[in-house]
Amino acid sequence: MTVMAERPTISGAESSSFQELLDILDELRLRDGFKAEIIRGKIVVSPWSQGYYHRVMELVCEQLRPHLLPGHRISCGPFLYVFPGDERAYGPDIHAAPGRVFETTSNRLDGEALSFVAELTSSSTRDDDLTDKVEVYGRAGVPVYLLLDMQEEQATVLWTPSAKGYESRVTRPFGEKLPIPAPFDCLLDTAGFQAPES
Repeated sequence: MTVMAERPTISGAESSSFQELLDILDELRLRDGFKAEIIRGKIVVSPWSQGYYHRVMELVCEQLRPHLLPGHRISCGPFLYVFPGDERAYGPDIHAAPGRVFETTSNRLDGEALSFVAELTSSSTRDDDLTDKVEVYGRAGVPVYLLLDMQEEQATVLWTPSAKGYESRVTRPFGEKLPIPAPFDCLLDTAGFQAPES
């Protein structure tokens, strides 16, 4: 296997079945600072987030935690959620799901069990966050997808999942409050989501 330098994918994996790709992911040894996902039939390796993204992820988790469904957990830990129907496996930046989802010895978690997912874009992942993941999360029935566009400094919440992705969306620039729909029914304050000044 070879890892390519720009928007790396594992070469030779294009013809592999989804199960084979998952098995390759299990065996993959990445150097610190990188994560791997399965997107459109390829293993895609991308760098971990910039440091200040942690602040943003923590702010989201702190604000949404009081509004979680009973028994659900929210985290910004690195977990792999699998969507077999779409042959995708994502490691979302922020995710909420029932606690029972984590009661397994497998590293492959049920993507359809997610009640919330958020992605913070980077230059290498932005296109997939805005297109592929919108469709897959929507088809899987994930009730709320929060897309934090770190390059454009704006937040978009998508809900009403459908076969084509999501039917409803609202976008606000960072610094404003964004309404997060059911099952949360709250306002997300995006103040403090901007990058620190250099």
